[in-house]
Amino acid sequence: MKRRLFPVTLLAGTLAAALASPAAWAQGEIRIAHVYSKTGPLEAYGKQTQTGLMMGLEYATGGTMQVAGKKIVVIEKDDQGKPDLGKSLLAAAYNDDKADIAIGPTSSGVALAMLPVAEESKKILLVEPAVADSITGDKWNKYIFRTGRNSSQDAISNAVALDKAGVTVATLAQDYAFGRDGVKAFKDALKTAKIIHEEYLPTTTTDFTAGAQRLIDKLKDQPGRKVIFIIWAGAGNPFKIADLDLKRYGIEIATGGNILPAMAAYKNFPGMEGATYYYFGIPKNPVNEWLVANHYKQFKAPPDFFTAGGMSAAIAVVEALKKTQGDAATNKLIATMEGMSFETPKGRMTFRKDDHQAMQSMYHFKIKSDPAFAWGVPELVREIKPEEMNVPIRNKR
Repeated sequence: MKRRLFPVTLLAGTLAAALASPAAWAQGEIRIAHVYSKTGPLEAYGKQTQTGLMMGLEYATGGTMQVAGKKIVVIEKDDQGKPDLGKSLLAAAYNDDKADIAIGPTSSGVALAMLPVAEESKKILLVEPAVADSITGDKWNKYIFRTGRNSSQDAISNAVALDKAGVTVATLAQDYAFGRDGVKAFKDALKTAKIIHEEYLPTTTTDFTAGAQRLIDKLKDQPGRKVIFIIWAGAGNPFKIADLDLKRYGIEIATGGNILPAMAAYKNFPGMEGATYYYFGIPKNPVNEWLVANHYKQFKAPPDFFTAGGMSAAIAVVEALKKTQGDAATNKLIATMEGMSFETPKGRMTFRKDDHQAMQSMYHFKIKSDPAFAWGVPELVREIKPEEMNVPIRNKR
């Protein structure tokens, strides 16, 4: 397996390859491993995270790419969305590349495989953007922090839009940790609406007809408002289920936010409600203004869902290192990061001491079809503040 090492440079510059001696590692560098899906089914998410990470390091260091006189070096590793590969790459990052801290991965399945490696190596893994609750829940250990939202934060915020009297819900999700944890958290968050069916399909599904028919059969004779709530990531378009004439049965579709290409499908559902982790036009703060302006400048397009997450992870690491004056010793970083607040494109996040989950705002939206955009535009209904969400502590600490 080839290892690619990149010292961080200004966005306008070129990332030059560098291999440093062990002495330089110890004295003059802070080494960050980024293990993510550069290829594989979640490639689009991974690439956004990497872009956001590099922009976040640029922003948080004021363009110096240093903390306390130490140069930041980013080591890229492609897990391809494979748990066993992610596990081995993280071990190599800590042991062979002498990474001080790791960030990633993209997939929840890969993250769960990586958690024990962080514990065995006694090094921090900052999870971004893998979502499954179990990452900061029953599979958690003290070396795990997460800037990404978890399934409970997704679920509680989406329940705001759907948890009303007389609402009957069936869920459609992928059959792995992300989908199953997401549905469980969503069920736990609903207090008034009722769930009558859970449909799980393989992550590689492209034909949703059979699953959709099962959903229709369960919902069509129910009274009141009927909703199919979709939890899906990566390839495949579950919104194709609308082709089965759901309106004939009075069935709606609801879902959370996603990357802009995936939200092209939302344009066919004006008025659809849900909650999102991020949309570039919603947060109003200096960090997001910088991200949007600089992303447009570099890429001629707005930052996307996971770009904001990558930037948040970078800011968290740099802020912690500033507080330790560049000391990357694991125990010192853990003590610093527990309870630490930091500013992100979404506003302020805080690492909860109990499980190191970043508490953060979510955004209740309603979709608008705007001819100026290729995707359905999530218009803000209300910002859901961290203190409004009773996110369960699920670890065994």
